[in-house]
Amino acid sequence: MGGELTLNKENQVSITVIRRLPKYHRYLAELIDKGISRISSQELSVLTGFTASQIRQDLNNFGGFGQQGYGYNVEDLHRELGKILGLDTKYNAVVVGAGNLGQAIANYKGFEDAGFKVLSLFDRNPKVIGLRIRDIEIRDMDHIEQFIEEHNVEIGIITTPKESAQAIADIYIKSGIKGIWNFAPTDLIVPGNVVVENVRLNESLFILSYFLKTIEEK
Repeated sequence: MGGELTLNKENQVSITVIRRLPKYHRYLAELIDKGISRISSQELSVLTGFTASQIRQDLNNFGGFGQQGYGYNVEDLHRELGKILGLDTKYNAVVVGAGNLGQAIANYKGFEDAGFKVLSLFDRNPKVIGLRIRDIEIRDMDHIEQFIEEHNVEIGIITTPKESAQAIADIYIKSGIKGIWNFAPTDLIVPGNVVVENVRLNESLFILSYFLKTIEEK
């Protein structure tokens, strides 16, 4: 799923670099599972599809992790990238929009395994209020601000139609949330101290369509 991250302009590291870090982290986890203890930038290049030079440049943004003639210690690099990505911190999240997408996010255990715990879903539809998705209750929107304050929620997820998204973002911001994961197909207006990750499902699908069309025309 493609996304567009809105960052403070003072951030020193290119967003393009940041977007490559999760891929490095994922491949390193797979290497650990295979019992591989070290890897060179060239070997990592073959796995990730990025050049060895690009990998070294990316990692140098955060300090020197490798040793000449040895490469990278896989476990150490995986752990350090996890820290850089904030994965050594646990985050509480809520979802507004208890439709199919919101329920799918709440039902995905992989988020919790990575440290992102969805505490509750919120909706205005009385037919779904009170239902549970993997023991996560769907609550009435009237209680969202109090819930966020009482449960130290850091991440707000939006899976509603675009017409509702800005109002929900405003509630999140008013409640003190600093990170918004936005699946609604609209751009949000937020203050500079709030980070928004926009996930554009349609745009990602359109890109796939473009490449399929390109292949067919060859």
